[in-house]
Amino acid sequence: MTYSRYVSTDQPAMSDPKEPSGAPEPAVSDPVDILGFDPFDREFLRDPYARYRELSARGALFRTRAGLLVATTHELCATLLRDPRFGRGSGRPTGGEPGQPTPSFLWLDPPDHTRLRALVSRAFTPRMIERLRPRVEAITASLIRELPEEADLVSGLAYPLPVMVISEMLGVPQEDHERFRGWSEKLARGLDPMLTADLLSETGRARREFGDYFRELAAIRRERPGDDLLSALTAVRELTEAELLATCVLLLVAGHETTVNLIANGVLALLRHGLLPHAAERPGQVVEEVLRYDPPVQLTSRVALEDVTLGGTPVPAGAPVMAVIGAANRDPAVFPDPGRFDVTRSPERHLAFGLGIHFCLGATLARMEGEIALSALASAVPGLELADPDPPYKENLVLRGLASLPVRVKR
Repeated sequence: MTYSRYVSTDQPAMSDPKEPSGAPEPAVSDPVDILGFDPFDREFLRDPYARYRELSARGALFRTRAGLLVATTHELCATLLRDPRFGRGSGRPTGGEPGQPTPSFLWLDPPDHTRLRALVSRAFTPRMIERLRPRVEAITASLIRELPEEADLVSGLAYPLPVMVISEMLGVPQEDHERFRGWSEKLARGLDPMLTADLLSETGRARREFGDYFRELAAIRRERPGDDLLSALTAVRELTEAELLATCVLLLVAGHETTVNLIANGVLALLRHGLLPHAAERPGQVVEEVLRYDPPVQLTSRVALEDVTLGGTPVPAGAPVMAVIGAANRDPAVFPDPGRFDVTRSPERHLAFGLGIHFCLGATLARMEGEIALSALASAVPGLELADPDPPYKENLVLRGLASLPVRVKR
């Protein structure tokens, strides 16, 4: 199968910095040339961490055959995420002209990043998130009660919980919540640096449909504002329509898709290791270990904004560097016996939510949703069992999550 290297609407290119500026990106047939591994290999999807260990053996920072620098250690990944000499390198927003979509603030550098993030961060303070707790608990309890004896925990709990929460935060009518599933899956896949032409077309179509929907909803909220985040954003005169739509895309994907994976990955790890009761006893500690052991976000990238040295390797301005979060979270120099799922450890140093100015805005919400979902499930269904010991994973590279999680619900 042939893949294309490309710059998505929100993703910086992972290409060789030595290529002439403006040169067309060639099609490639071997992802290993680009990334150093094949993200579509079935064994990799089942267990990417074995491959990450092999990559780490090549050095803390190595260059793939296509010229991409890859960091695998906790120290280098943390440096890459915190050092202001590395950034997104995507420049200023374009204003949303046709063919030139505006990036969300996740992919921007200061000052645009600072301005846009500040506008949205008001809705994600610990106090505001804590106000959502009773609603999250009520949704979770209802979803668990409705689980049949033979259930898919992804479609039955992990997916609907966060999508209902973020939809309510944005003021999306309940009858439209299900429409988000297809959009969210396509937009999440669009974060990957390698896609087939068909998938690239699908993500573009999903983005257009999503944008059209929120453009109409934003117009309604301007006329009839409510007590929701979208109404608050439409009232900010400094926010252009293109920036508003890009922010809504980000909130849907970052505020939903990653939490789906956190919950499903967590349930799978707990059941495989016979540790589900611990989710009710120490939910916070369990969620942190899930984030370290099998993080929803597996990798990210930064671009050198100036000539810099990383781990003793010169990195020229404009060169992309990929940080493999999944490998950093299992760095034995930081986490003893890193391949062991240990819910008694204190893994606060994991990089699942990033570091620096791009630290995940929704981290507090994701943690709360994960803690409530896992603890409620452990309390309400103590006899929960895996119906498939080897459940299928989605073919996503950046975001790691299960396509389904068949279980037997024994109350």
